[in-house]
Amino acid sequence: MMTSSRSFAGFAALALVAGTAGAQDYPSKPVRMVINFPAGGPSDAIGRALAQKTTELWSHQIVLDFRGGAAGNIGADHVAKAAPDGYTMLLISGSFFTNPAANAKLPFDPIKDFTAITPAANGGMVLVAHPSVPAKSLKQLIALAKRHPGKLTFGSSGAGGSLHLNAELLKLTAGIDMLHVPYKGAGPALIEVVGGMIDMMFIALPPTLPHIQAGRLHAVGVGSAKRAASLPGVPTLDESGLPGFDVSSHFGVLAPGGTPRPIVEKLNATLVQALRTAELKERYARLGVEPIASTPDEYTRFVGTQIRKWTDVVKAAGLKRD
Repeated sequence: MMTSSRSFAGFAALALVAGTAGAQDYPSKPVRMVINFPAGGPSDAIGRALAQKTTELWSHQIVLDFRGGAAGNIGADHVAKAAPDGYTMLLISGSFFTNPAANAKLPFDPIKDFTAITPAANGGMVLVAHPSVPAKSLKQLIALAKRHPGKLTFGSSGAGGSLHLNAELLKLTAGIDMLHVPYKGAGPALIEVVGGMIDMMFIALPPTLPHIQAGRLHAVGVGSAKRAASLPGVPTLDESGLPGFDVSSHFGVLAPGGTPRPIVEKLNATLVQALRTAELKERYARLGVEPIASTPDEYTRFVGTQIRKWTDVVKAAGLKRD
């Protein structure tokens, strides 16, 4: 037994030394940041800004790799199965937390198959409607939905994603029924709302502000607990008649499970440095979000808490887990 213990300790020491040595040389080639939704949506805007600033600071290129579909699960599965060497990252949004709640059989384990690096941004989630919808306030929207149950349509980035479950939470708390129309990403769904093919959707602020400002969309209410700085005149859903209603857009960075700790710490330090620059703060402010950061351990706990929260919402709404 003593020999086995010493051998194990020796292997562990060698692994630590190898990981540390690898981190010293890391990175030696471009790093991919997988965006698990199509271009044109919130993840694109947030990830592109973070990748560009990190590239400047790091002097090593971070390239975006778009792998949309299945409410973000296609891109997430790709990263879960990627080599844990620090050269593949995943920019997650709120759908990463809601997908495990809504899907009984994911091709990956959202906890075991990923290594948390850091959160990246938080922002207001806004409920927008096409101008043709005869409801300019939450009260009017609820009344309209109750007069025509199941007739109003809402889009999402995919079944089981955060945008879908945000609307399900609205249905549950307001006691209304609407028809869900899923798309392969927030970008395609937004195009359909702007075009009037569907009535409304929850969506993060970054790609939505220009449409609201131009009158192509109407902001019914902000989903987060406080008003958005970029939309000071738009009330929250909480203050509009749904006390306690709080859904925000969240973005963070994960790596494949098993990524060596020295590389995780180096990734964290570099991304956090980028997130704390004045340039990125200003750029994110224009997108309607604010940068946030934490240690890998803190972010690991946050991810677990969010998954449990949305699992409870799915159960309360009586949604079937596919």
